[in-house]
Amino acid sequence: MLKKYITNHLFFEQMRSDVLEMAARKSMFLSPEALEIVLGDPEPMMFINNVLSSMSKNTMLIGKNDVLGYLSGIVPKKDASVVKNKRQPDISVMPGTDITGESSCEGKVDDFSRYFMSRYSMMRDILRKRMGAVLPIKNAMSTDREVQVIGMVSESLITKNGHRMLTLEDDTDSCKVLILKDSPNINDIVVNDEVIGLVGSPTRDRKLLVASEIIRPGVSSEPWETSDSVASVAFLSDIHVGSHTFLESRWKKMISWLRENSRSMDLDYLILPGDVVDGIGIFPGQQEELEIDDIYEQYKKLAEYLKDVPDHIKIIMQPGNHDAVRPAEPQPALPKVFGESFDSNVMLTSNPVYLKIENRTILTYHGRSIDDWVAGVQRLTYDDPVGVMREMLERRHVAPIYGMKTALAPEKKDYLVIEKRPDIFVTGHVHGADTDEYKGIRLIAASTWQDQTEFQRMHNFNPEPGVMPIVHLGTGRTMMKGF
Repeated sequence: MLKKYITNHLFFEQMRSDVLEMAARKSMFLSPEALEIVLGDPEPMMFINNVLSSMSKNTMLIGKNDVLGYLSGIVPKKDASVVKNKRQPDISVMPGTDITGESSCEGKVDDFSRYFMSRYSMMRDILRKRMGAVLPIKNAMSTDREVQVIGMVSESLITKNGHRMLTLEDDTDSCKVLILKDSPNINDIVVNDEVIGLVGSPTRDRKLLVASEIIRPGVSSEPWETSDSVASVAFLSDIHVGSHTFLESRWKKMISWLRENSRSMDLDYLILPGDVVDGIGIFPGQQEELEIDDIYEQYKKLAEYLKDVPDHIKIIMQPGNHDAVRPAEPQPALPKVFGESFDSNVMLTSNPVYLKIENRTILTYHGRSIDDWVAGVQRLTYDDPVGVMREMLERRHVAPIYGMKTALAPEKKDYLVIEKRPDIFVTGHVHGADTDEYKGIRLIAASTWQDQTEFQRMHNFNPEPGVMPIVHLGTGRTMMKGF
């Protein structure tokens, strides 16, 4: 008996220490009353992670009322005397953001020229609102004063002396840009093919522009304005139906939970950000990992699983790199031959796409380009997908880097530009589960419903499966529901 008491006591103290440490990592502290509520939850670590993610960035002390306030935003209030009226879904695809039926590129040289010109023009318009008057590079390099220019980075390297040298291009000319090693911008992440603004002065020989400031398109910092919406939206990415590592038991637990709780908590929307099936021939040796080796049967099986989702929930499904559409982004919605298997409550969209749900703007992107960000930028990792998402938002582009793993389709318009500031930005692909807030935007790295694959095991990658992020559209509060 004493041994059991000691074991339980040690476990409790360890959990208490872990909770406080997690809060401290975000420079937050819990009052004794708040800590007591957290430790009373069946899953304290998941609970405190949700609480911390819901707090504003300037919060330091989390009190009892903060935790109770968080709970009031996500816990359904059950009242047997109240009968809910059936609500009509309030959802639409934002015009001009879905490539489906709009693709016209043929992959010719002229198509690529037009595509990158579209990117440059869209970014230039965004940057001009921040910078004011700018000069074309051709004119800027002939002046003897400080100038502002906007261009696309075609090369970035560190010199032997520790300076950074960029090659910047616009529609008039190109120039070399020197960022001195003692500049505050020397450690900025700079990737090829992003569009930036620069403040700098030409050297006397007009061969270099010495930069004093880098200006990015960025997103504005705006607080989440509470609305009267009572609805919530959930995210289920990377389901990978057809793989023998698909976690059917966890999926069924999630469906059971939805059937019991979704109506009472007004969970009315479900977004599936790609890789809904495992696909065929996606990587060498994949056939050895397939439970279903027919792509049509994979989608039929997925349709069966989705029939168990409560009928009042509107499902939005977009493709990923494992799905049966072109691999080049932007990807159109699944073809009708596959879409016919799904019920009428399933909406098929492109990848990426902007949605308007209950007057909230949601940018949903599968996230294939995260591979390129991690490969190309040493400080970015698969363990921190929301860190990559922050970089995307600062560049106002989900996949700026050309020529790596993410194939880009040279459309007339660059659909990968983040034209509008979203309220919620979600990605999948990396099989991690995380949430954060950046400048008032809710960032969601959706989870997976696939166990560790042999490929992941070889690369020592451990996924976080069976987690469903849920965002309340009124309050913005986020919870990570594990199964």
